[in-house]
Amino acid sequence: MTLWPTWLRLGLVLPLVGLNAFVLKRVLVQFAPFPGLFLTAALIAFLLDLPCRWLMARALGRTSSIILVMLVTVGLLVLASVALVPLLIEQLSQLISASPALLAAAEQWINQSQNWAVSHDLPANFADLSSDLVSRISLVATQLSQRLLGLLGATVGITINLVIVLVLAVFLLLGADPITAGLAQWLPEQWRERVTATLERTFRGYFAGQVLLALILCAGQLLVFTLLEIPYGVLFAVLIGFTTLIPYASAITIVFVSAVLGVQDPRTGLELLAAAILVGQLVDQVIQPRLMGSIVGLHPAWLLISLPIGSRVGAIFGFGDLLGLLLAVPVASCIKSLADAARSDGVFPQLKQGESHPGPAGP
Repeated sequence: MTLWPTWLRLGLVLPLVGLNAFVLKRVLVQFAPFPGLFLTAALIAFLLDLPCRWLMARALGRTSSIILVMLVTVGLLVLASVALVPLLIEQLSQLISASPALLAAAEQWINQSQNWAVSHDLPANFADLSSDLVSRISLVATQLSQRLLGLLGATVGITINLVIVLVLAVFLLLGADPITAGLAQWLPEQWRERVTATLERTFRGYFAGQVLLALILCAGQLLVFTLLEIPYGVLFAVLIGFTTLIPYASAITIVFVSAVLGVQDPRTGLELLAAAILVGQLVDQVIQPRLMGSIVGLHPAWLLISLPIGSRVGAIFGFGDLLGLLLAVPVASCIKSLADAARSDGVFPQLKQGESHPGPAGP
């Protein structure tokens, strides 16, 4: 049997992947938002499975462990909704109310920068930038307030989706092992154990580490911002902690919130910037290596590339940009690990040694 050349086989991969992706998109979009809810429930089940296994190692049954973990989780959610959510809504409303003054201060900074540039004979014309900045930020503030009102008005829908996600997470926890074993049967036998081990190690380790880091960073920022009496400290601390789930997003958030406060009070902005960087570096240098180690194993360049790709793929398949961003890094890490394993096992030997063709038959 004559095999097709390697370049032809690899060249057919992209059209086949594109065709299957198109069909998958058409199917998943019809069921939106349930694919996104299912993936969210699967991630929650991954996280909650860790304390369940810890309790099971201490002679507690699987069902009892799940019930105890779910009760604690629901209790913490109720406590957060009672103690934290009203404070976040209040500070967000205050920030939206203060946005006109912040915009005026930003415009004043731009005008002062233009005057300084002109006085030093530097080319500067910030008038268009000033008007464009004010109009864009005003539009963003208006859209944000409208979305906030929309979220508050859609409380019933959000509550129903939350209940669906929690129920799905419970069922996934109860049937975790049979579900995993059933899905693994569709894989080639020589790859079953490696794929399941890679997915479990990467997803569970990555998300467990990221969530713990986010909670620790959020608590540390909240404590420091409260001591420094930073305006909107709770809102900014939660925002910085939440964006830690996405690589490099927390750094952008820190610069943004520092600039928001700095246009009105430069000293407060610098205090927030210094405190946030200090707490972030403490978490990154001391806590993160002990929690995560080298779970991801991706070069920073590939991390940056995977984020927009994950966001776009999530939007295309109806999962949402945010869920795509959260899944981008562990998915890319799994692909890299499995590709390295395939290459080391000689699955693509012709890529390493060059393609060999049988010579002409002898007489």
